Amino acid sequence: MTVSQSACEDCAFHNVNSLKKLGIDTDNIDYVVALAGNPNTGKSTVFNALTGLRQHTGNWPGKTVVRAEGAYQYDEKRYKLIDLPGTYSLLSTSQDEEVARNFILFGKPDVTVIVADATRLERNLNLVLQILEITNKAVLCLNLMDEAKRNNIKIDQRALAKKLGVPVVETVARSQKGIPELLSTIADIATGKIVSKPRKVKNLNRQIEKSVNQLAREIEKKFPGIPNSRWVAFRLLEGDKRITEAVVNNELMELV
Repeated sequence: MTVSQSACEDCAFHNVNSLKKLGIDTDNIDYVVALAGNPNTGKSTVFNALTGLRQHTGNWPGKTVVRAEGAYQYDEKRYKLIDLPGTYSLLSTSQDEEVARNFILFGKPDVTVIVADATRLERNLNLVLQILEITNKAVLCLNLMDEAKRNNIKIDQRALAKKLGVPVVETVARSQKGIPELLSTIADIATGKIVSKPRKVKNLNRQIEKSVNQLAREIEKKFPGIPNSRWVAFRLLEGDKRITEAVVNNELMELV
C-alpha cells in the first residue's frame, strides 16, 4: 500500500466517523442541501445514506407533490437535506418540475447535489446544465457507478468536472461507496472552501443578451431582492406561463 492510498483511506475513515445521522431532527440547522435529479437515479438512496431515514415524507405547502426532508451532522455542522421531486427538466411543465425549479431558484439552498445515473449520463446532463444556470453551489453526484462499470461505461471524472465547472463525485450509494467524498465536498462548498464557476450559456446573440440584461434589471426594480433575475428573464422570453403569471400578478415574491 502506498502512502497516498493510506492517506486517502484514513481520510475516508475520518469522513465516515464524522457523520451523525439525525433523521427528522432538523432544528438548529447550519446549512440547507437540496437533492435534485432525474427519476430513478438513486436520489432517495443518497438521502437515506446521509440521514438514516427511509424517506420521511409530507407534502409541499399547497401542493400534492411529496417532499422528503431529514438531517445529518458532519464535522459539528448540521445540514438539512431536502429531496426534491425527480424531474427531467426545470421548465415547469408539471407540478414536480415547478416545485424543484422554485426551490432551487428561490429557496437558495447552500448546496445543490445533482444526482445523475452514470449509465445514462447524456440524458441526465440536460437537467444538470439547467441547474448550473441557476446556482454555482452545486456538486454532481455520479451514482450507480457499479452498474456503469458492469456495462463497460467509462467516465473521465476530472474531465467532466473541468467541463462543467463543478465538483464531480462518483458513488454507489446503496453500498455507501463514495459517500465520504460526497460529504466532504458538500461541506467544502457550503463553507466556501470550494468556489465553483459552472458552465453557463455563452455566445448569445447580441440582441438577445441585451434583452435579457434589460429585462433582468426591470425584474430587480419590480421585485427588489429577487434572486436569479437573469434566469427569470430567460424564462419570460421563452414564454414560461407560470413565471409570466407570477410577474404579471405580482406573485413572484410569493414563489420565493
